[in-house]
Amino acid sequence: MKVDHFEQQKLLELAAEDVALTQLAHRKRTLPEAAAVEAAAEAERALADDVVRAETEARDLQREVKRLEDDVDTVRQRATRDQQRLDAGGVGAKEAASLQQELESLARRQSTLEDQELELMERLETAESTLRTAQAGRDEARAARERAEQLRDDAIADIADGTSRHEAARAAVAGAISAPLLTLYDRVRTQTGTTGAAMLRARQCQGCRIELNGRELAAVRTADPHEVVRCENCGRILVRTAESGL
Repeated sequence: MKVDHFEQQKLLELAAEDVALTQLAHRKRTLPEAAAVEAAAEAERALADDVVRAETEARDLQREVKRLEDDVDTVRQRATRDQQRLDAGGVGAKEAASLQQELESLARRQSTLEDQELELMERLETAESTLRTAQAGRDEARAARERAEQLRDDAIADIADGTSRHEAARAAVAGAISAPLLTLYDRVRTQTGTTGAAMLRARQCQGCRIELNGRELAAVRTADPHEVVRCENCGRILVRTAESGL
């Protein structure tokens, strides 16, 4: 295939745009900001689990404290009734002795329940403090995740903007290249996964970084300037310039 030498050099502009687009696509796939969002979200989930556990423990202790409060209240009411009966008089000695024994028993029971209640209230205070700490940690983690999402979204928007600009620039360059040459370039680009052409600089293909020598170098050196030549190693179109060293 023969194509004007200056038209072939336009392939270097096309390749530069393809390199930029490839880099942008790679950046999008490996976006560190996206990984940061995942890490922040995982931290938030872990702290949210801590909050659930702390809430559960606090609720359980609150219920237990309430049960003990009800038990203490029941004992107090019973003791009050017994004391009122004793104070009112009109009971026999035997019944009075029985009421007195019951009052002593109720006093001991009340003291035991109040000790248990005090212990539970101390545990509840600790649990509620733990809950507040867990909630604060979760809220901080949520804020960190939201910041990470904003940074990720900004990066994605920047990539999208860059992609649009380079796609427009590529289309403009491609429009100035003849269909046969552009078709060959695109076919080679698909094969290499990056570009379909590379500069030949100092006898070295800038696509695969292999230096031409021997028969291949002689073939390129003697080829018509308008002949489309390709690298035997990577298959890219070799674009010859004043820097080719031929």
